[in-house]
Amino acid sequence: MDRELHIRFLRDMLRARRMEERFAQEYTRGNIGGFLHLYPGEEAVAVGVLHAAEPGDYIVSTYREHVHALVRGMSMRAIAAELFGKRDGCSRGMGGSMHLFDAAHRFLGGYAIVGETYPVAIGAAYAVMMRGLPEAVICFFGDGAVNQGNFHESLNMAALWKLPVLFVCENNHYQIGTEIHRHSAVTEVYKRACAYNIPAERVTGMDAEQVHTHTLDALKRVRAGLGPALLEFETYRYRGHSMSDPGSYRPQPELKAWEADDPIAAELRDLPMHYPDADTLKAAGIDTTEDIGHRAIENGHLDTHGLEKLEAEIRAEIEDAIAFALASPEPTLDEAKGYLTAGLIHETLI
Repeated sequence: MDRELHIRFLRDMLRARRMEERFAQEYTRGNIGGFLHLYPGEEAVAVGVLHAAEPGDYIVSTYREHVHALVRGMSMRAIAAELFGKRDGCSRGMGGSMHLFDAAHRFLGGYAIVGETYPVAIGAAYAVMMRGLPEAVICFFGDGAVNQGNFHESLNMAALWKLPVLFVCENNHYQIGTEIHRHSAVTEVYKRACAYNIPAERVTGMDAEQVHTHTLDALKRVRAGLGPALLEFETYRYRGHSMSDPGSYRPQPELKAWEADDPIAAELRDLPMHYPDADTLKAAGIDTTEDIGHRAIENGHLDTHGLEKLEAEIRAEIEDAIAFALASPEPTLDEAKGYLTAGLIHETLI
């Protein structure tokens, strides 16, 4: 893979990590209300998959969708304002953290109901098929959603009608807080697809290059009219399920082992350039793992100046987005009522 693509991967993963670190801070300050589900550790999946997608593809995401939206092209300003519940947010402040939407980028939303992504995705895929367009639908879901009945119903229908949809499982092993072997008789999610004659494979989700390569291959098949495909990316979230979850149910040795395989560190290993010292890397705050300096020195990465410049650009973008969100006006009750009654004809709201 060429160096420029590595740089784009690294930049987007760093933007994602830094953005969500700041969102965690703003949540504790009371600027973000409701639930907040963060993504640190899983960035390689979003980056690898969405860099393989075409602009005309449709994306259906879950309630852990901030990074999906960002990598897809949604502005950080619009994301931050939505999380702050402001009128300039991508959903006009009416959706919040779990309901980001952007028609211009064909981002069909995040969904708070577990497993809700499947029927939305196959509906969009059916529309694509009926129009005979060379587009695909990418449907994200987690390991905790695979025991929902509509998972099986949707895979069956997608296979029967050869719908152009790529099912992407982000298997972080813990759904909310229950390890996958405690809630699923079949822990290898990809094996479930064989019941519907859907080709599927399990791939590491901690390396953006591998994610990207396998996604390109799967999308090529989908676009060729051969029907759906499923990819299970084995990944890990470094935080708990949400801001209210300390994640104390996970063994510390397990967490440390996954942190040692941080996807951002993996990108740095694949960028052979100069070798700054460990103290410089630590000061740059390249990620949350303790051994990143040692590993990066061993394997090669961006030079000190390039790394510092990249971090400075990202932090400036974040500061701008937060300032924009704070300055954005609150939506009014009349606006809320308008959205509540939109599309009603003869229905009555009780």
